[in-house]
Amino acid sequence: RRKMEKGKGVMGSGRRWAVDFTDNSMSPSSRDVLDPPGFNRASQDQDDSAVSKQKKDAEATWKAQKAWEIAQAPMKNLFMMAFMMWMAGSTVHLFSIGITFSALFQPINALRAVGKAFEPFKDKRVDLLAPKLVFVALNLVGLGLGIWKLNTLGLLPTHVSDWVSSLAPPQEVEYSGGGVP
Repeated sequence: RRKMEKGKGVMGSGRRWAVDFTDNSMSPSSRDVLDPPGFNRASQDQDDSAVSKQKKDAEATWKAQKAWEIAQAPMKNLFMMAFMMWMAGSTVHLFSIGITFSALFQPINALRAVGKAFEPFKDKRVDLLAPKLVFVALNLVGLGLGIWKLNTLGLLPTHVSDWVSSLAPPQEVEYSGGGVP
């Protein structure tokens, strides 16, 4: 029988072979060998930096495009919500009230989460101010649409009669005693 050395196990008891990448030879290392004529390691590093700069520019362009897509997303919601409000009609019932409050709360929640919506696109090469302003403006239009629907349903207190309960009682102008003088 052959004796097995430690680390060189039999089939099923560990690895059967291994590759040792350490260089124990006496030959000169690649650092000691001169570069061939016309080859310059510095230019290769510059090429790598140019490629990485192109990748970073492409990534910044992609982030800017995605930020604009997020900024314009409320526009699709505006048309859908306007159509749903039109279909709900102008009478006060459960469906029209539900659609109206949905039209109010969606823009409010979106306005509260502007920072989170654009957080994945933060980069010093990407200007997010314009997309954020468009996003806020479109959500304010959506909020205005919901307030307009509240008004058409008569749920906003816009008339004097809506505030009668908070008015002071009128002063008495005349007094009638009821007796004969």
